[in-house]
Amino acid sequence: MIRVLLADDQSLVRAGFKALLDAQPDIEVGGEAADGEEALRKVRELRPDVVLMDIRMPVLDGLAATRHITDDTDLKDVKVVMLTTFELDEYVFEAIRSGASGFLVKDTEPEELLRAVRAVVEGDALLSPGVTRRLIAEFAARSKEPAVADALAELTEREREVMALVGIGLSNDEIARRLVVSPLTAKTHVSRTMVKLGARDRAQLVVLAYESGLVRPGWLG
Repeated sequence: MIRVLLADDQSLVRAGFKALLDAQPDIEVGGEAADGEEALRKVRELRPDVVLMDIRMPVLDGLAATRHITDDTDLKDVKVVMLTTFELDEYVFEAIRSGASGFLVKDTEPEELLRAVRAVVEGDALLSPGVTRRLIAEFAARSKEPAVADALAELTEREREVMALVGIGLSNDEIARRLVVSPLTAKTHVSRTMVKLGARDRAQLVVLAYESGLVRPGWLG
């Protein structure tokens, strides 16, 4: 059973998400929070699998709360998905850097929300469909100059190739087709790459791909 914590200052939003999630046989809402401070307290108390975290909240915003969660080694298994009203909210870029597993717009289709919750538990988190490549391009344009890619030294040539394809926004199935391998093989390469680089999830692997210089803006194939 996947346990979810809902963190949003709008009770109607929480109620809508709760009704949808609790109706699933494999998902349950384990708690709710109306601000970032309450969310952080409940995460430490309840240890949910996934936190659906609104970016703009009183007392402590979602971005700050996410940093506290991802910086706490005791909470390393808790995945955070940011919720935003706008697809290209300026805070999304910093949220991904801070360790969030991705983001969803609040008016996303119910099926996509459910898919996202299940995906982050598997470590396959990414971004809302239709905005992935656009968001990555914008993120890359804002990112700092690539650092020396010492961390990539441990990767095989194929793992670097796979990391670059993750960096341009391809899914495991798309990577498999591009490299003419099975989806399971592609997923294995992605997983091994994340382990070697200490990446929490796929979203952080995208960040590392750009910050290491392995992928540059404009390489959106």
